This record gives sequence, C-alpha cells and structure tokens, in this order.
Amino acid sequence: MSELVIKNLHVAIEGKEIIKGLDLTIRQGEVHAIMGPNGTGKSTLAYTLMGHPAYEVTEGEVWFKGQNILELEPDERSRLGIFLAFQYPVAIPGVTVANFLRTAINARRRAENPEDKGIPIPEFRKLLKSKMELLKMDPAFAGRYLNDGFSGGEKKRAEILQMAMLQPEIAILDETDSGLDIDALRIVAEGVNALRSKDLGVLVITHYQRILNYITPDFVHIMLGGRIVESGDADLALHLEEHGYDWVREKYEAVS
Repeated sequence: MSELVIKNLHVAIEGKEIIKGLDLTIRQGEVHAIMGPNGTGKSTLAYTLMGHPAYEVTEGEVWFKGQNILELEPDERSRLGIFLAFQYPVAIPGVTVANFLRTAINARRRAENPEDKGIPIPEFRKLLKSKMELLKMDPAFAGRYLNDGFSGGEKKRAEILQMAMLQPEIAILDETDSGLDIDALRIVAEGVNALRSKDLGVLVITHYQRILNYITPDFVHIMLGGRIVESGDADLALHLEEHGYDWVREKYEAVS
C-alpha cells in the first residue's frame, strides 16, 4: 500500500513563509479533507506537492514510494501516481477531451518505455467509454474542446475524468467545489465516489463542509497559519459548519 508522507513542510512564496511546518500522511484507500479559512496555505500545499515552480520549499520532505518527491519534476511526480485536480482548470481550444486524454496516457507510457508506440486506438476508446459510463457522462463530451466554453461543473467533471483515465494512487482535489452550484457539486462528488477504492487515496481541499455532505472523509484536518492544528473524523467538518472558524482562531491565536 502506497502512502504520501509529508514531514515538517515549510513553503514560501516570494520570500514570505506560507506553510510553517506541516505534517500529514495519506494512504491509499483513505479520504482526507483539509479545511481552513482563506490564506492559510491550503492551495499552496496542493501546488507544492505537484512541484509548481513559484513555491519554494525551505524545509521538510515529502515521501512517496521511497522517494522524496520534492527532488522530482512535476511530470515525474505524476508518473509515480500523484494527481492534482486544479481549482481553475485551463481551457485548451482546438484540443478535444479525448485527444488530450490519449496524449496524457501516451506521455506516461513513453516515459516509462521510450519504445512504447502508445495506447492502441481501440483500447483507448474502450477505456474511455468504460470510464465515462462509470461517471455517467455523455459520450459527446469527449469530442468537445477541453474546458473551452465549459461551465464550472463541466470543467470539474473533465478533471474527474482525467483522474479516472490516469488512475493515480494519490489524488489531490484543490477546491473542486469552488464556483459550483448544488447540482454540479453533487455530480462531481458522485464521480469522486465512483472512483473511490482501496487503491486510491484522496486529499480534498475545501473552504466549506458542503462537498463533504457527498464525499464522506475518513479524516478531517483544520489548517490555520500554515499548519494543521486540529484533526478528527467527519464530525469535525460538521462542527466547523455550525460554529465557523472563530473557535479555531481563538484556540490557536499564536499561529493564526
């Protein structure tokens, strides 16, 4: 069983420290949620784990499959089995969802074996069809240009489809609920639940408890001042929904 182990992580942006000593372990088969107010470092954590160059790691380690992934390029982290669903997915006019997914799969295959000629088209179509059926998606979706003219919910569904096709071992969902209405939120959550298994560990990053009405986490963590200050089960998210973050700020005033 693979696990992502974050040890004493410190991260700065333009010289300002945002994450100030974060420890967290995510195992395959577990769903973790990180909650916290704006500016506490939640998205910084997501982008740091995937290797965004704007984020400077000043201290700490992140281990996955026997490697400190902080020493790896973003594509190498992806090939190890880590996936990031973006808060604001980018549109790529002229590139269909299907072509994008096939290119992504082939890039991974060829990185592992330069002689690989890529996934055969019939095999790819069969895989894409099965994943879209699992996620209850209209097959016509695959022929549209990636995120071009998509609604917020469609962009997030495209991210979930990418996750289904690439089959990571650890998936990081950075504020997947951002900008979604209730119907779109439910559809996206159903997609995540359809992919949930003993082989997939998930980190859900969110401001609000509402997505956790549909994706029940095994663990909930509250982040404040660049650290995880409270951890618990799904009831902790319900407590936050009822009482807000003021009680956390009061309890941990020194780190806020």
